Amino acid sequence: MRFANVFFLVLTVILQTSLAEENALAKGALTQNTTLDVMIRGTTSVSAEHFIKLVNTNPNLVVMDARIQSDRKQGYIESSISLPDIDTNCERLAKHIPSHDSPAVFYCNGIKCNRSANAIKIAVNCGYRNTYWFRGGFAEWLAKGYPYLRE
Repeated sequence: MRFANVFFLVLTVILQTSLAEENALAKGALTQNTTLDVMIRGTTSVSAEHFIKLVNTNPNLVVMDARIQSDRKQGYIESSISLPDIDTNCERLAKHIPSHDSPAVFYCNGIKCNRSANAIKIAVNCGYRNTYWFRGGFAEWLAKGYPYLRE
């Protein structure tokens, strides 16, 4: 009985911390140097603000939406290309990203969504060298009130 109480208490603390960190990330209160930052070898994690700077300073930036179509119907970032992680491979990436040195940002629903992480790992394994991971994804985008489109 005692183990069950301790387990429940630990689980509750973990869940509350996770929700608090997700809300802080969506509001921009956390930076890349927090414990929430997960690194993917060969890529750079970016916030919504850094993503916007990339768009404004690089006209060749490719924005990849790794979500499935039902998620994309809820809204998407303008000029993003829909390529769900389950459909991502070297051949399909080559159709959208001009060269292995072309800058590309990948996003999905947010920090609890693994689709962009899966897609960007595939891109890195395909030889893409200038990749960015917008980990906060569409949830952060919406939380900050940035414009989006709907299908």
